[in-house]
Amino acid sequence: MRKNSHDITIVGSGPGGYRAAVLATLRGRKVAIIEKQTWGGTCLNRGCVPKKDWHETAKWIEQSRHFRERGVLGPVLKGDMAQAWRHQRRVVETVRASYVDYLKRLGVRMYAGTGRFLDARRIDIEGKAGRHEIHTEYSIIATGSTPSLPAGIDPVPGKILTSDMLYDEGVPSGDRVILVGGGVIGTEFAYIFTQLGKQVEWLAHSPALARTLYSPQAKETLKAALAALDIHPRTGFQIARATVGVDGVTVFDARGESVHGDWVLLATGRRPFTDGLGLEHTGVTLDARGFVQTDATLETAQHGIYAIGDVVGPLMNANQALSDAQLVIHNLLGAEKRERDPLWVPELVYSAVELARIGRDDATAEEEGFEPAVGFAAFAASPRALGQDDSAGFVRLLADMDSGALLGGEIVGRDAGELIHLLSASGDRDAILRHMAELRVNHPSRSEELVNATETLAARWGLEAQIFGIPE
Repeated sequence: MRKNSHDITIVGSGPGGYRAAVLATLRGRKVAIIEKQTWGGTCLNRGCVPKKDWHETAKWIEQSRHFRERGVLGPVLKGDMAQAWRHQRRVVETVRASYVDYLKRLGVRMYAGTGRFLDARRIDIEGKAGRHEIHTEYSIIATGSTPSLPAGIDPVPGKILTSDMLYDEGVPSGDRVILVGGGVIGTEFAYIFTQLGKQVEWLAHSPALARTLYSPQAKETLKAALAALDIHPRTGFQIARATVGVDGVTVFDARGESVHGDWVLLATGRRPFTDGLGLEHTGVTLDARGFVQTDATLETAQHGIYAIGDVVGPLMNANQALSDAQLVIHNLLGAEKRERDPLWVPELVYSAVELARIGRDDATAEEEGFEPAVGFAAFAASPRALGQDDSAGFVRLLADMDSGALLGGEIVGRDAGELIHLLSASGDRDAILRHMAELRVNHPSRSEELVNATETLAARWGLEAQIFGIPE
């Protein structure tokens, strides 16, 4: 192999790119990774890592309402968003340093600069160290996404921000925040900002999480938890323009209605990032929304070039990127090809309650010809949840009436993001609920409610043989 030649080159160092680099290197391949901005990508620097840090802080503040009743005495806690920003930055910097150190110790070749395809096997890199060309047998496009802005609205530092700008530049002055967007990011920030001491005017065109597969029960539980904290979205407001003045920002909808605040956070979705990659010099194609087109194995129309994560869509989260990375490295190095199965990658929302789901929802199951049976267990009866003063939520399971196979699952409540992994095992999904029924659990624990939901499902729908029978 000649100098500056690699087995696999990855463009983008977010969770998917990082995971692909690690997996390929551990399997003995010579790997390069290219990053034009900050190592770790959006998730580490401007997304899930700092946001979960803030969510933890917000939960501490919310839970402090129960301190006196529990015998914990002292002054009332309140949020300081600027200090919370500094805390998440320290966490991010610690994780990033560990991330970079591990790649170096593995021997991954790290290029800081902008990567641009010259053809399917050559990539030009331009950075502070100059400009040079590398050769690669295979490539993985892992360039992620960038904030999608409403038509006619442009960012203004310190006044009209995207979530990327908020984490990069810090928290603007002023406590009156206009939060725009009813998707996952908006729903999470509405809770976090309020707990961190901001006066939030939450504007959304549609009800919160309207475009997600979460059940009506999950959305109602979240709505009630937000309402208990006096957090209510103002729906039917579609931002059309904004004006910035010395006293803050005013946003208007198409009807002329207006809202005024100190600054605006746009949580209006994200779009795939493919700008300047030189894809026109390859056979890689994009769809009408800008997503890289791939087959089910995540290979593009150009043989040898794969794509993963947000840049592929339509689900845009770190969990999908990590799953895609595992899939691509398996397909590059394994004997048998596997296909992407996005429904079976966990989806999460971290807000006033945690929402986690995997697999099909009721409508999808019925559309595919299944007759779903439902198993349910509420945390309201969980000794662990009651002892935590945090009993909102439930476990809800869907199973096929004929086979007892798991069709999908939903967990709402504290630690949902950890518990969902009990339902995410790949392989024989026909056996997941059989294994769940035999699960040995700690008592008291929230995981007991997955067992209870499984047992309830079996008894209610006559699935005792399928679920309580002896595994093959």
